[in-house]
Amino acid sequence: MITYLLRRLLLIIPTLFGIMVINFIIIQAAPGGPVEQMLAKIRGANVDATARLTGGGADMSQGFEQFGESSLSESKYRGAQGLDPEFVAKLEKMFGFDKPPLERFVMMMKNYITFNFGESYFKDRSVIGLILEKLPVSISIGLWTTLLVYLISIPLGIRKAVLDGSPFDIWSSSIIIVGYAIPGFLFAILLIVLFAGGSFWSIFPLRGLVSDNWHELNWGWKILDYLWHMTLPITALVISGFASLTFLTKNSFLEEINKQYVLTARAKGLTQHRVLFGHVFRNAMLIVIAGMPAALLHIFFAGSLLIEVIFSLDGLGLLGFESAINRDYPVVFGTLYVFTLIGLFLHILGDLTYTFVDPRIDFEKRVG
Repeated sequence: MITYLLRRLLLIIPTLFGIMVINFIIIQAAPGGPVEQMLAKIRGANVDATARLTGGGADMSQGFEQFGESSLSESKYRGAQGLDPEFVAKLEKMFGFDKPPLERFVMMMKNYITFNFGESYFKDRSVIGLILEKLPVSISIGLWTTLLVYLISIPLGIRKAVLDGSPFDIWSSSIIIVGYAIPGFLFAILLIVLFAGGSFWSIFPLRGLVSDNWHELNWGWKILDYLWHMTLPITALVISGFASLTFLTKNSFLEEINKQYVLTARAKGLTQHRVLFGHVFRNAMLIVIAGMPAALLHIFFAGSLLIEVIFSLDGLGLLGFESAINRDYPVVFGTLYVFTLIGLFLHILGDLTYTFVDPRIDFEKRVG
């Protein structure tokens, strides 16, 4: 197992490198980069941006005089016509675009090895600081949602497999299908209308992870306040997220229940509980565990994006989305790097869980 883990850990390096290369090429080719973003702000009379570049005060005034005097010039940037080429060159240097793409990528990867992600183009803060600030929100959403989804889906899926075809199986499947068909953000809006002061009751807060006076509360009230704020967003994600796992668990158990070793165990007089959890559970849960890394990634970084927006939860999903829209490349690549590393380690964790559930699995014998 140690050899297999070392091989998987070493495989992280080329996998991570390949993902970063592909995304670097795609993002660099996308129109509307950070220089264009800043030029658009300048065209909109964003004085602060120009002051930062020209040194403020008299230099800023001289800069705008130069812009007025300069004639329309050819430029690779759509919004640069009529601006002083030297000013545009200062913009390129500030964002690092005065160097060729290959050199920028090599420098970026050298820094990323030591988790030096640089500073945000537009937030004037270090990328690692932004990630660490937003991480607790995403962890809170991801861990609670994953825990509740598995605690609901696995027992429910087992129960549906045991009572396959019964009235309980039929009406529970109808409810699960409805939950699967309706997106999580629609459930979130419904919960707001019902319980957050929309049209009926005002029981739960609408915004934020904690209250404004959270630091003034004692530990008991801090925990209650935190759970109070997390109730609606977690409920919305759980309702829309447990359907597929429930059906997967049910189908896995149904497949195992009809196998010969289960019939043999029952013929020996073993109880239903002993058959299910002593024999079937270990084999049926393998396929559920195989999908755990993908489920975690979806809940942490994809499924919670709209929930973060709706409930004003400032997490990593919202940070990555806003950075992509604003072409804030250091934040985009920094979050991508972190997400990819977490995803790769989660896949390794899934393999370790395989061996924990079924010790007969030996990854050392796998070829390649």
